[in-house]
Amino acid sequence: MRFSQMTRAAIGAEGPIWARNKKRKPSAAPLINVLVTLLALIGALTLVLSVKERSVEGAGRMMDGWITAGWTEAQKLAGRAPQAADVAADKAGQAAGKTGDALEAGAAAARDELKQ
Repeated sequence: MRFSQMTRAAIGAEGPIWARNKKRKPSAAPLINVLVTLLALIGALTLVLSVKERSVEGAGRMMDGWITAGWTEAQKLAGRAPQAADVAADKAGQAAGKTGDALEAGAAAARDELKQ
């Protein structure tokens, strides 16, 4: 059986397109479709919450609360929340101490400079 040139994908093809055994190369299209769908859902959620809260700021605040609660729960499930909080508090305390020392040194230098 002969097929017209339109049914062949390329010169040298052995048969019609629908009778081929070759598989297509994998592409990133499914991943891109999932990402676009997620972005569209987030946009729709933001729009609905903006109408409900009567402001985009309120909708964002509500969504931030959900994200924070989810992240905290994920940290608890991983068992890292107390340790991470202790490490962060220690680092903040050290930074505050260094800042206080630097301010005291700067104030003392300025006081000495003004006395002269």
